[in-house]
Amino acid sequence: MENRCKFWLPKKNRFCANVPLNDSVFCGNHNQRSNNQWIPCPIDSSHSVLKENLEGHLKRCPLLKQVQSLTLQPFYQKGINAGKEDDVEQSGEVTSAVVEDNVTSEMKRNAVYSMTVAEFLNLIKKIESVHGLICNGIRDSLKIPEACSVWINREVDRKLPFQEKHVAQQASILGNLEEFGMLKNSLGINEDVADDVPAVVEFGAGRGYLTQMLADCYGTKKVFLVERKSYKLKADRSLRQKESLKIERLRIDIEDLDLNAVESLRGVPYLAIGKHLCGPATDLALRCCLSKQYTQDNVERCSGNDYLRGLSIATCCHHLCQWKHYTNKKYMLNLGISREEFHAITWFTSWAVDADHCSEHLDVTDSILHLESIEKEECGKFAGVEDVVRNMKAVERAVLGFMCKQIIDMGRLMWMRERGLEAELVKYVQPSISPENHLLIARNADLS
Repeated sequence: MENRCKFWLPKKNRFCANVPLNDSVFCGNHNQRSNNQWIPCPIDSSHSVLKENLEGHLKRCPLLKQVQSLTLQPFYQKGINAGKEDDVEQSGEVTSAVVEDNVTSEMKRNAVYSMTVAEFLNLIKKIESVHGLICNGIRDSLKIPEACSVWINREVDRKLPFQEKHVAQQASILGNLEEFGMLKNSLGINEDVADDVPAVVEFGAGRGYLTQMLADCYGTKKVFLVERKSYKLKADRSLRQKESLKIERLRIDIEDLDLNAVESLRGVPYLAIGKHLCGPATDLALRCCLSKQYTQDNVERCSGNDYLRGLSIATCCHHLCQWKHYTNKKYMLNLGISREEFHAITWFTSWAVDADHCSEHLDVTDSILHLESIEKEECGKFAGVEDVVRNMKAVERAVLGFMCKQIIDMGRLMWMRERGLEAELVKYVQPSISPENHLLIARNADLS
């Protein structure tokens, strides 16, 4: 009993039962280590490993075989959708954009807190001005189509998971596609019309229940689920029971997916959909569908835009957005927003969840915040930006956060329009259902 780890577990009201390391009173799980001893795994950066154990870990990393297998796939091209240094153009000249490593939320916060109060206030005024200039006409568009009634009324297989808020979001994503003319209720009509239903590519598919609803309510012949992680309780089993439906799951990061090289999708019209594509995943998906791509000989290839019929993507987690991935750097620079200010704006978006989203005071349509608490700085009552932020009202932070979300998404909207799509940014559900309620909806007029 004495030879065990001395780490106290307060919830269990006892010491850890593991055997301690030879040179410590703690076990391997609880032994104190400095942060610089941990480094991201080169195979998959989502987990870390002790520097001293790196060589052995690389031989037995659980994702090693998956990565080796993935690199042999024809549709794998490392970083093809990540964004390039030469995608920032201003006044007809190419401006070099620094493609740095991911900027963490902590780094963004520290950068904001290192500003002077005057710089912070000027940035907020710039955000107010830009929002008032470009973020008009973002309409509410909650659509619950008749085709989705089998889900809304819970007439689907009882084994399928049902949560009212998720069903409402999924139905509205599809309803907006239908209103935009990209989906038709093909169930119960003749087979010739049903054959005209395009294939579906769901980005960030997760368990795939957005596609499940689309297949149940609209019908489709071919489905591609793009997701880098492995999930249990996926919709795949239920989807495979549909005799006329072909399903293909692509376990790959959107950043590395060459959609034109997916053999079974070549020459096939498709819809691109996604529910809550976190942070830069939205930019990666847009670029995956719409960017011009080049061979190693720098010869332009056919872009996914040639067969893209429509797109419906719900954005999410704007605080994770990165300058290096953002599709419309040109748009930000033309608005006078630098790379550093962009990262500050992305950090502000996390404030959008600070307040009660049912509150009648949470009105983003008014682009003037009237930050009375900040104006007190004129009297010298604040020591720095951190003190200013701490004294802001929750509703003020939330309004600023929503403004920043809309500015980021408007840039994506304009980027799609520049590529010939008829596109719109709408609020597809009420904030009380989900504060992440922005939907990018678009169609290719040439294929309609």
